[in-house]
Amino acid sequence: MPFISSTNDLDALTSTMVAEFPVSVSRLWDAYADPRQLEKFWGPPQWPATFTRHDLHVGGQSHYAMHGPNPEDVSRGYWEYLKVTPGESFRVRDGFANPDGSRNTEMPTMEMEFRFDEIPGGSRLTVTTWFNSREELEHLLSMGMEEGGIAAMSQMDAVLAELADYATSFATDAQLLDDTTVRVSRILRAPADLVWRAHHEPSLMQQWLLGPEGWTMPRCEVAQNVGDTYVYEWAETDGEGRFGFTGELVESAAPYRAVTTERMLGTDGPSTLNELTLTPVEPGTLISLLITYPSREIRDMILATGMTEGMESSYERLERIAASV
Repeated sequence: MPFISSTNDLDALTSTMVAEFPVSVSRLWDAYADPRQLEKFWGPPQWPATFTRHDLHVGGQSHYAMHGPNPEDVSRGYWEYLKVTPGESFRVRDGFANPDGSRNTEMPTMEMEFRFDEIPGGSRLTVTTWFNSREELEHLLSMGMEEGGIAAMSQMDAVLAELADYATSFATDAQLLDDTTVRVSRILRAPADLVWRAHHEPSLMQQWLLGPEGWTMPRCEVAQNVGDTYVYEWAETDGEGRFGFTGELVESAAPYRAVTTERMLGTDGPSTLNELTLTPVEPGTLISLLITYPSREIRDMILATGMTEGMESSYERLERIAASV
């Protein structure tokens, strides 16, 4: 049990929880940086969380939903990152969200700081929450905030024990988050700035973004600014096949996040929404690509084409390129 203490100061309007773990600070930090790991302990055992956005940088956001024992039991929240010192601490504005994901302004917001300190034999996590008033603090305590936090931390030992195996697993992984959303993840042994360039510089993209062997990328027109259109086309080296995608750059925050729409060239079909997030972690860079499809049927049809395997081939190629730079 990693939990050490929980202290509520009604005069200072703070609540502080402390836990210690027999792992390095970098291991503990990565458990929060990677949404796949964070989902395993953020929320009490009966209320597991799903993160549909997780941008660990100043100005970034995280969106999550905790699902209770019954289908109608859903608690949604968000973090807005106010300060991030990689490997040491991050501070967020923490609030509640409505069923459609918008911010619930009828519920209070708080500021939370997560601080990671090295101690003999491991690391210490200190989570401090600041409230706007004594009434808000007492109200949230009455809702079970403290008990929920302790229950969540009690799950972290098992999660951190898995990290030794997890850190050696770099293969592309696809997770079904709901009926229309898939999160594709891959850790690359390369720095985040290089991975960002590899997704935005045509000369680099045409070297690695090729899928299985036997394909080239003859057309690579990158959207430079929000609102611009991109066009990518691939062709088989034997001339048998050719296909491509186009879409619009919706959002960009270099070198952390880019959001685009995507549809196949020559079709009038509905677009997907692709949210790319790059997060520095101990082995290199975590790539998270959240894809929202128009329907479950289209999602399943695309996944059945071997999309994940093709992405893995491309990412392996990118790692080889990164190693030579």
